[in-house]
Parts: sequence; C-alpha cells; structure tokens
Amino acid sequence: MTHVSPARKPQNPEGQPSKALYGGTTSRRITVRDIAAAKERGEKWPMLTAYDAMTASVFDEAGIPVILVGDSMGNCHLGYESTVPVTMDEVALLSAAVVRGTKRALVVGDLPFGSYQEGAVQALRNATRLIKEAGVGAVKLEGGERSGHQIELLVQSGIPVMAHVGLTPQSVNAYGGYRVQGRGEEAAQQLLRDAKAVQDAGAFAVVLELVPAELAAEVTRSLHIPTIGIGAGVECDAQVLVWTDMAGLTGGRVPRFVKQYAQMREVLGDAARAFAEDVVGGAYPAEEHSFH
Repeated sequence: MTHVSPARKPQNPEGQPSKALYGGTTSRRITVRDIAAAKERGEKWPMLTAYDAMTASVFDEAGIPVILVGDSMGNCHLGYESTVPVTMDEVALLSAAVVRGTKRALVVGDLPFGSYQEGAVQALRNATRLIKEAGVGAVKLEGGERSGHQIELLVQSGIPVMAHVGLTPQSVNAYGGYRVQGRGEEAAQQLLRDAKAVQDAGAFAVVLELVPAELAAEVTRSLHIPTIGIGAGVECDAQVLVWTDMAGLTGGRVPRFVKQYAQMREVLGDAARAFAEDVVGGAYPAEEHSFH
C-alpha cells in the first residue's frame, strides 16, 4: 500500500473518510478495536519499534499505526548483547518517551524478561506500571500456553495484550541461539496450540517470529486475531521490523528476513565526518553561525 498524505483525504466506497490503519484519516489514537476491524477487512498493516520520542514522532507522522517499545532496545539502543538484561525501569522510561512523541499510533510496551514469569500477579503489577506511568495503550509478553494465565488476568483487568510466539528472544539461552521455530510436525502442532492458547486467553494480536511461512499462513487462517510476522512470511496480517534494522542503522550482518529501506549508518557517518572536517579546517562555525 502506498502512503496517502493527509491532504488527499482518502475515501472508502461509501464516500466516508478512510478507516485504514495505514493511510487512514483519523487523528485519534489507534485502539485494539481498530486492530480487530482491520483483521475483519483483510487489511495488512505495518508495525515498527521505537525507543525515543524523536524517532517515534517520525514514524507517527509517516502513518505507522502501531509502535512497539520492544525489549529489542537491549540490543540496538542500550548496548546489551541480548534482550535478557533489559529492566522494567528502562522499558517504562523509554515507553513514556515514545508516548510523548506520538499522537495517533497505538504504543505497545514490552514486558521484559523476569517481569511476568513468576505468574499472573507479577505480570499484572508490571503491566499496570506501563499503563499508568508510561501511558502505553497495550503491553506485549512472550510465550504461548505457558503465558495463558498472565494474559487472561491482564485482559480481565482491562489491559490489552499482544502475545509473542515462535522464537521468543527472552528464551534465547534455552534455544541455544536464534533458530527458526515450528519445523517438523510436533513443533508445528505446538506452535499452533500456542497461538490458539493466547487467542483464547484474550490477546488482541500475536507476533510470529522466525516461523516457516507455510506454518505462519496456517496460523493466520486459524485465528480471528491478527498475526504480526517477523521472519514469518507474507501471509501474516501485519509485519514488524526493528527500526534500526529497517533503516540500515544496525552494523554488521542483519537477519535474513530484514529488508533495509535506507542506509542510515552510512548517512550519519558521513555527516559526522563532514562536521569533524569543517571543525578541524576552520570552516565551522562560519560567519552565519556566529553572534556579535
């Protein structure tokens, strides 16, 4: 779908303003009801991560309808080797910044490792913190059947939950690395059970990470809640990428499923070198940058 600027005011067949998640004209916050309606319409939509107000504002202005303050902040923002060390304090701080930087997007805050594994009460306490302190519109947590009780209590308490199955990065130590999940009949059936379990528990959407495309398509057909793919093929209802991967800011190799839409690492490096050379050569600050 191509981006439609607000000035064009896209219309649906009845001549009313578009309700599309991406390219729509509504200026209010996206809600989980809008997500459900998009699934009914068969509409595909994008999701990106963000970890600060300025980046989030760019994505919000670009029309991205859902922004995830992911624990991926550990790898690409906080300098950790994995998502495991990320704390509730860090997620709460950065989630609040993203909320302040947006006006329309549904902001989803990630529950980091250790913030919900003890059980439903712990999950409720920490999810409530993200809702009250950071102002997010929903939370995300990892796990299928094993996280059903947590999801159920959160939803019963009025907190929308996005689930996450397939490769769950917080369990990377148990997996022994970042590996495709759901290969083989037994593993595929377990992933299907996990996806249906989070739906039955009340999740409004589910992320499918590193799942064979055919299996992700089967899961998507089996659920009435939307699936959000990351390395899970084209048949998912939505797609998400870590923004630093998407924009080419990440150094070194990126996962196979990543498409880089810019080369921001090169752009920023060139800008930094140009600034440095101007300073060393005396070209900056020039007269127009000085006060008298």
